[in-house]
Amino acid sequence: MRQVESLSHTRWECKYHIVFIPKYRRKTLFGQIRQELGEVFHRLARQKESLIEEGHVMADHVHMMISIPPKYAVSQVVGFIKGKSAIHIARTYLGRKRNYVGHHFWARGYFTSTVGRDEQVIREYIRHQEAEDRRIDQLQLM
Repeated sequence: MRQVESLSHTRWECKYHIVFIPKYRRKTLFGQIRQELGEVFHRLARQKESLIEEGHVMADHVHMMISIPPKYAVSQVVGFIKGKSAIHIARTYLGRKRNYVGHHFWARGYFTSTVGRDEQVIREYIRHQEAEDRRIDQLQLM
């Protein structure tokens, strides 16, 4: 599964586990928005020469494992993805021509960790996290 990428003078393998949430952790990522956001995130990542290798859009947060070239800062790529996707959501679903100041979709921060030798563990976590959340919720109801 290891794949070393290359730029003109660099060989690299930089993968990150990223998690971010909608503002106020509103459960707004459902239905049509949820299905379309995956494609939007992939397109935006490609614009920064990055690749989303694994991802899952939950009802109230987004998980992704993304490969980012070392010439870009993680904050730069995540900020770009969050900003441009918020504009897309505002235009497509909120009927706005512009993303006016004060109408933010994503919360300001994000979580990131580097992916090293435990890449497969993180991939499994992202794939099965929704089912695990449901199982924990069921245990708490009993």
